[in-house]
Amino acid sequence: MRKIILPATMIAVACAPAMAQDSATDPAAPVSAERLQDDVETMVSFGTRHTLSSLDDPERGIGAALDWGRAQFEEASAACGGCLDVSFVEREMEGRRIPEPVLIRNAIAIQRGSERPNEVVIIQGHIDSRASDVMDATSEAPGANDNASGSALVLEAARALSQNEYPTTIVYALLMGEEQGLYGGNLLADYAMEQGWTVKAVLNNDVVGGSCGSDGVCDAEHVRVFSEGVRADADEELRAAMRSRGGANDSPSRNLSRFLDQLAEGETGGLDVRQTWRSDRMGRGGDHLPFLDRGYPAIRFSVAIEDYEHQHQDLRVKDGVTYGDTVDEMDFDFLADVTRLNIRAADVLARTPMPPVATVDGIVRPDVDFDWAPVAGASEYRIYKRRTDAPDWEAEPVIKIDHRDRPVGEAPLCTQALNDPDAFPRMCWSAERVRVIMPRLRGDDWIFGVSSVAADGAESPVSSAVPGGQFYPLSAGGEE
Repeated sequence: MRKIILPATMIAVACAPAMAQDSATDPAAPVSAERLQDDVETMVSFGTRHTLSSLDDPERGIGAALDWGRAQFEEASAACGGCLDVSFVEREMEGRRIPEPVLIRNAIAIQRGSERPNEVVIIQGHIDSRASDVMDATSEAPGANDNASGSALVLEAARALSQNEYPTTIVYALLMGEEQGLYGGNLLADYAMEQGWTVKAVLNNDVVGGSCGSDGVCDAEHVRVFSEGVRADADEELRAAMRSRGGANDSPSRNLSRFLDQLAEGETGGLDVRQTWRSDRMGRGGDHLPFLDRGYPAIRFSVAIEDYEHQHQDLRVKDGVTYGDTVDEMDFDFLADVTRLNIRAADVLARTPMPPVATVDGIVRPDVDFDWAPVAGASEYRIYKRRTDAPDWEAEPVIKIDHRDRPVGEAPLCTQALNDPDAFPRMCWSAERVRVIMPRLRGDDWIFGVSSVAADGAESPVSSAVPGGQFYPLSAGGEE
């Protein structure tokens, strides 16, 4: 058998989406466990942040908490010379667990990108809290870990990342109404659609500030990242294509999870990502789900070990057991670690181009033919593969393609390049398409994907070249 050697100029020398950073360049360096604790204690001091509590009381209730959160965004904006557009996004809503119309209000801060402001990364957490009775809007409901922890993380991320400029936009959001039925998540997902945003990733943080469970088991080394398998916006025709050609384990959410796992592995002394391959915990949900319903890539960060006695509980002592979601049950060093991981992920994602919408043809042929449209901001692409039963992409890409390798993009030259029997690989990069034909790869045996790389080396998550693998809502016509 003829031995095939890939040209050295086409082999990617690094496959991780980002290299570990020193304190001088690490965007997460300013993270402070003490400031996170101060923010959580301030949110707890509002007594209850129940969605049905007062929006007008300046000292107690959800309105006071949201006013305070918005003020924190405005302080962060002042520190970066007004780089954040801070506002409330609100809509009157009613439904399950909201018997009468209520104004659902999210506090958001938008850090607009300098080159492609329509590409958006969202860091979010819900700020509302609850007691044992989900309809109890008056009892004390400190909601320290659930979810002042995620809200404090969002504020700290805004303070840190707003000190840098990015080619794409970052949105920081404090959401209301999660405990009543994901109302704030639905409101922000609708807002993203109304704005015409291209949502690259949603990082939802919910219960991220504890390391021990009610059974005494502790784990401060891992954070769970939940991701969906079959994408929620797939119709029956697409699901049939997934069954035939693969795609049940290759949603954009799942590849975002793989991206985060790889990023964490490249950091020294940080948390390890425990990929949890379901949309959320068993029988439960969070504010990333409305984004998944609309076809946006979204994941949930949550603690490795949950403490059910200190979550959704009235403050009380019963049979010698203390109940209630209080500050003293939290681990702020752990929360700081989850915050740093979010910041590093958003830093990379806000610098990368969108992942390509790639297709691959390997039907009844001894090679595979890759095809995708060029992506704004991409100076290089990398093709990855993994066995159909493997959980993760192979460490090294099959090939990388950059501007130095491309033939002139005129149609006759493209045709000549793609038909050249002596070329390996056969490829053409034109203004309209990128095509790469790789001999000696059998499409039946592999799942393939493609990432895009910015000029500074920031690499996007891999977009799987399977039905439904693209990082766009199917309603937007991204599926080919």
